[in-house]
Amino acid sequence: MAKDFLLEIGTEEIPAKFSPGAMKQLEDQASKRLAELRLSYQELRIYATPRRLALLVRDLQDKQEDLLTEVKGPAVKAAYDPSGSPTKAAQGFARGQGVTVEDLFVQEVNGVPYVFARKSELGVETATLLPQFAQDLIQALHFPKPMRWGDLDFRFARPIRWLAALFGTEVVNFELVGLESGRGSRGHRTLAENEVVFGRASDYPELLRQAYVIVAPEERKRMIQAQIKALAEKVGGEVPDDEELLEEVIHIVEYPTALLGEVADRYMHLPEAVITTPMREHQRYFPVRSKDGKLLPYFITVRNGNDFALDVVKAGNEKVLKARLEDAAFYYREDQKVPLKELVSKLGKVVYHEKLGTVEQRVERMRKVARFIAETLKFEEARKEEIDRTAFLAKADLVTLMVSDFPELQGIMGADYARAGGETPGVCQGIFEHYQPRFAGDSLPVSEAGRVVSIADKLDAIVGAFGIGIQPTGSQDPYALRRQAQGIVAILLDAGWDLSLAGLLTAVYQAFKEQGTALLPLEEILPGLQDFFQQRLRFVLLEQGLRYDTVDAALAQGGDLLNRVAQKARTLSEKRTEEAFTPYVQAYTRCFNLTKKESLQELRVSSLVDETELALEKGIAGRREGFEKALAEGALDEAYKLAGELVPLIEALFQAVMIMVEDADLK
Repeated sequence: MAKDFLLEIGTEEIPAKFSPGAMKQLEDQASKRLAELRLSYQELRIYATPRRLALLVRDLQDKQEDLLTEVKGPAVKAAYDPSGSPTKAAQGFARGQGVTVEDLFVQEVNGVPYVFARKSELGVETATLLPQFAQDLIQALHFPKPMRWGDLDFRFARPIRWLAALFGTEVVNFELVGLESGRGSRGHRTLAENEVVFGRASDYPELLRQAYVIVAPEERKRMIQAQIKALAEKVGGEVPDDEELLEEVIHIVEYPTALLGEVADRYMHLPEAVITTPMREHQRYFPVRSKDGKLLPYFITVRNGNDFALDVVKAGNEKVLKARLEDAAFYYREDQKVPLKELVSKLGKVVYHEKLGTVEQRVERMRKVARFIAETLKFEEARKEEIDRTAFLAKADLVTLMVSDFPELQGIMGADYARAGGETPGVCQGIFEHYQPRFAGDSLPVSEAGRVVSIADKLDAIVGAFGIGIQPTGSQDPYALRRQAQGIVAILLDAGWDLSLAGLLTAVYQAFKEQGTALLPLEEILPGLQDFFQQRLRFVLLEQGLRYDTVDAALAQGGDLLNRVAQKARTLSEKRTEEAFTPYVQAYTRCFNLTKKESLQELRVSSLVDETELALEKGIAGRREGFEKALAEGALDEAYKLAGELVPLIEALFQAVMIMVEDADLK
């Protein structure tokens, strides 16, 4: 008879960022291990709150399915002698499988007869398997930063405080980290005093609900969304979608109750980011906006509890936000007393990296690289000056009071202070944009100043890291270099700039050397850097939906001009759907296979004798100039068309001429 199985791991508060990954692991491991144990079930549910991870398996069968397997043994010619008597090989195989020689049977595999043994294994009672199953599940979970507590060697997200495990109405007994499993759990830390005791596994969600714990994250999400919507509508506003913040809030509460707070009017003159950053990043508040997007003097926060004394909680949250905004208002006034340009010299006292110098030195490198890019792209002089000014001021806000306390505002405050200091709109926009993209899915810079300085900024970080041997290894990327390289690739593709990757990397390296920075030799790190960027380009193109073999084909001849490689990949992706692509590829493949082992030689036209040879040579010669011009200008459709016109000539050559002739000169 099928029964429900419950496993709950009770812990100290698990960091919100750990929970989604832990839930996925628990689900994957549970389904995989149940399949390995030959145990079927109706439904598998995973629950998580800050203080627990839980698995509830509905209608888990009470016994393993019997297993009937056929095991392949030696070939018949090795299993029996010419007289048909079993050899030692057959006898040993039968003995190893626990059957008699007479039980063996013959079956062909790929036309060869082999002996087989048929084995049956009776299913085991589920109740006897579950203790080990539960322990294996818990021990299989891993976390970004696990903890070890007491004198235990065991590691987990946070210390485990209780274990509940039931199969139907019976406790599944096992011991782990000095704890014995039982049928008890704990409700909300402040709202439920008594232990929660499960009579049966299926009682789990409802009994904890009565103890002020909503165990399903998706249900907490629906509750929070509905409460936020209702509160925002009370003041004629709305809360824009913020999945990242919502996901975090879901996993820091067990019983959500949203409340509406107010922002004092005297702070509403501050830049929006100054108000919303403390709300969102520091307090996990949701800013409220009008229907047309204007920031309103309200916020919504979610309490972990019920509505008892909600006015007191509201006042406390308003007080905390007021303190942060009072600091921000002070910083904003003080920062504007000194023009942004006068802060650049202070960057000389800020160490960027002990081996790579100060931030002031970094700014100088960024300016040199930005100038190199601007000159390569042949920008007019006014635009070059705007880019240089942007690079000069880009990092100045790092020494402001505001950014020192709210580092999330770097770039944002730089743009605001530059505007207050009379800088041009282009420079202000460039300062704001040069950090973009900050994360996956973030906006790309759209101004030329923003694009150029963003590329220079990110290249400096990447080349510097490779130059001192701290490039990413495996899954480790503490300096987010992959994200920065991906940002550079995305900007280049978006702008359509054909900048030489080797040229950019060399220019950055040279900027370091001119400052006397000791880096590894360029020839030692350049191949790794080029491969690093090509892999980022590959990732970006795959994310855009291109097939992996199309991308690999486009990268096969190198990826110095990243935008050109992307153009090739897109052109190939389009052409491969056309009927003419098949003979195109076949012609190329035949040519490649015949020549891949041959050394490159000059074609002697005078040696050609067959009319198909002469026709192909004439076809190539007549198209070469146009083909090379089309490639140089990025007109890949035209280049593909010109190459495609050679396909009939190549096919005619192969039909008329034996290429691999004995006459070496002719060949």
